[in-house]
Amino acid sequence: MKAKYLLSILSVFFILCCNKSFSQTYGLGFYSHEVIQDQRTGLDLSPGKTLCFNSSFELSFDLTFMPGKEDYFGYILRFVNSNNGNIDLIYDKSPEIENHFKLIIGDKFSKITFNIPSDVLFRAWNTVKFKFDYEKQLLHLSYGKFSSVANLSLKKGDCFKILFGANEYKGFKTTDVPPMKIRNVKISEEGSLKYSWLLDDYEGVVATEQIDSKNASVVNPLWIKELHHEWQLLQNITVKGPASVAFDAKNEILNIIGIDSLYKYYVKSEKLGRVNYLSGSQSLLRGNQSLFDDKNDRLLNFYIDQKIVSTFDTVQKKWSKNFSTNTPITDFWQYNKFYSSVDSSLYFFGGYGHFFYKNQIQRFHFPTGTWETIQLTGDRFIPRYLAALGKTKDGAYILGGYGSSTGQQMLNPRNLYDLLYFDVKTKSMKKIYELNVEGEHFAFANSLVINKKADTYYALTFPKHKFKSHLQLIQGSFLKPEYKFVGSPIPYRFHDINSFADLFYCTVSKRFIAVTLFRDENDRTNIQIYSLYGPPIDTVAKQSVKSGNNVYIIISIIILTTFIAAWFFYKRRKKSLSLAGISRESTKESIAAVSTPLVSTESNPVVPDTVKPIAVKKVADEYKSSIFLFGDMQVFDKQGQEITKLFTPLIKELFLVILLYTIRWERGISSEKLKELLWFDKSEDSARNNRSVNIAKLKSILEKIDHCMVSKDTGYWKINCDFESVYVDYQQYYEIIKDKKKLNKEKVSELAEIIKRGSFLPNTSYEWMDQFKAEVSNEIIDTYLHFAQSIAISDDPELLIELAGYIFYFDSINEEAMAIQCKALAHLGKHSQAKNTYENFCKEYKLLYGDDFDKSFNDVLLG
Repeated sequence: MKAKYLLSILSVFFILCCNKSFSQTYGLGFYSHEVIQDQRTGLDLSPGKTLCFNSSFELSFDLTFMPGKEDYFGYILRFVNSNNGNIDLIYDKSPEIENHFKLIIGDKFSKITFNIPSDVLFRAWNTVKFKFDYEKQLLHLSYGKFSSVANLSLKKGDCFKILFGANEYKGFKTTDVPPMKIRNVKISEEGSLKYSWLLDDYEGVVATEQIDSKNASVVNPLWIKELHHEWQLLQNITVKGPASVAFDAKNEILNIIGIDSLYKYYVKSEKLGRVNYLSGSQSLLRGNQSLFDDKNDRLLNFYIDQKIVSTFDTVQKKWSKNFSTNTPITDFWQYNKFYSSVDSSLYFFGGYGHFFYKNQIQRFHFPTGTWETIQLTGDRFIPRYLAALGKTKDGAYILGGYGSSTGQQMLNPRNLYDLLYFDVKTKSMKKIYELNVEGEHFAFANSLVINKKADTYYALTFPKHKFKSHLQLIQGSFLKPEYKFVGSPIPYRFHDINSFADLFYCTVSKRFIAVTLFRDENDRTNIQIYSLYGPPIDTVAKQSVKSGNNVYIIISIIILTTFIAAWFFYKRRKKSLSLAGISRESTKESIAAVSTPLVSTESNPVVPDTVKPIAVKKVADEYKSSIFLFGDMQVFDKQGQEITKLFTPLIKELFLVILLYTIRWERGISSEKLKELLWFDKSEDSARNNRSVNIAKLKSILEKIDHCMVSKDTGYWKINCDFESVYVDYQQYYEIIKDKKKLNKEKVSELAEIIKRGSFLPNTSYEWMDQFKAEVSNEIIDTYLHFAQSIAISDDPELLIELAGYIFYFDSINEEAMAIQCKALAHLGKHSQAKNTYENFCKEYKLLYGDDFDKSFNDVLLG
């Protein structure tokens, strides 16, 4: 019985794990009315046979629709029983009806109809369930909160042909298919999972079944996982003369500006339109660029050398200005640009021409029609071109490029990998970090796609030293100098004055759009448009699918072995705790103390005051000298006496910036960087004097702490501490989180002791510290989630509740933490507490985002 029980839990656990790991990038898409009938998609769950059931069974699947298609009518799912009786779920697109989903039984409409709102149907996965109740002779159909029943004649041993989309089965053939995506097709009999088709395959015409190898067959598959890795060529256009592109993100339209026409590629419908200029031919010059100003809904074309910005009139179908053809070749190839609504201006960065790289930042002010060169402050902007730029509300990020310190092409040109931020209001440049690139060096396509919520960016890279080159998408972080390659390569012919590449993102369609332009010797420009669905996956994720069932078998064996070992360990541990006389109730109370402030409306975590001195006292027993940065900053000398009050505001900031740079970046901080952060408004001499005086004061304070001193032996300012003698909680935190492979319960508990004092320096606010605070918060969340995912809920639900509580300290609406806590509480039989956790989460989610959370309580427990 125990073995059977363990295997049952394992099966459910394994399916849940699979669903979780591929939650964003898998499923089967269906080619629909946009292709001819022979090319439409169908899924047969039992090729060559039927599926038979001796008792009540349930079929469920996740469904979403593809946006931007012309026709949505068709068959979603069809059951055909042994007596050739049919049950069909169809989508009726008629606008005059309220409920578009209809259930047909035989040749009649049943009373079951429902609707899924468009904003949900096209943007989220929706779970649909069919339950065949043999005892009550009913068919239950449910979606979300909707549920309805229909009478149905059923008998034990019934066999069904189950078909999604198009099919050629006997007299039930159909090619009417809505443009949909499905995944997680599951069949349970009497509550026990019998079949599961995740539809997470990458290629081929076989859909893998995970439990009993009852593989399904697919006709004309559109595998979603492939769409997240392989760039698809959408359109190939050739136009006369030079051309440029601009993307209308709001309407998801790519504008291609030619000399006699404006071409519009509509991403949603994948259609190409053309508008002929009524103003005659436009004298586009080589090196011209374009931009769509989404703030004012206008298309712009410009040529820096002539200081001309031309606007396209969509009603009159003409440009406001033309360019002079009697001009030298441009001095600004491959520059970057963006429109700022802060000051109604266009900004232009860098470029290359006539053997010189540029670091000019030029501005065109629309209200006055004037041009100027910006006098930049802050960090230096090295002359460059072939950089990537992504705009924000108040400025723009600029990543990398190719250039030289002097601007001269002959003096040590090189690839640049610095991430910079330009602030429109202050006209200043700030260096964030520099990427460490190993392997083949690369430059960048023109634009950077920014994901504000995740603090990440996407950019297209390519080796510029090759003509037959390739574009490769990378995903990077604004918090760390790290990146990874995602998606497949795109072929790219690169020649400085004849090539151009750009990257855009469609927020509604959730697709990246890559564009390449190449001007040939016959003065024609070839434009190729590619698409990749987000989020993109890397090669490792792609290859993990191709190995098929062997991977699942290996994973199952590993999980089974781990599960059994952990189960026996847990039983023995529980017994030993009992023998040691440890009170179960006290354990529960400590867990409750952590998990109580589940959803806090305050900016900082709620930490009981009684907890804070405990951490300090525990450290004081082992160390005398100690520095605490979690919670209010506290510093204790070698006698264990608090000396925090000795730090004036300036010395405190000086101490923190040197200490954090020393621990986090190891090398410390330069004098130049200190001036930029602390004495940016001083002259060199004044800044040097201020630094010397305050460093001396800091040294005097640190003398009270054993084995801790300020040094500049390496050319960088550092605070060197012997961490065997001096306790620094930030250093302890960093040692724990930097290698998640070595995480164990002891280290996780140690991290908990650190954060029990509070969040990282909650009452200290400096602009330079924002990066550290964001990193600490994200890393702690990632660490706890990483460890939580290594524990089965049945193994240690109390610990998982505790871990979720810690995550909520830093992110009160972390969906994964909420799911972990709900499942763990439900496992302990505390269903009302689990429901309260879910409802509190939903309230906070609604308060923050203004939208309802899109998963039900049951979806969370089963997800």
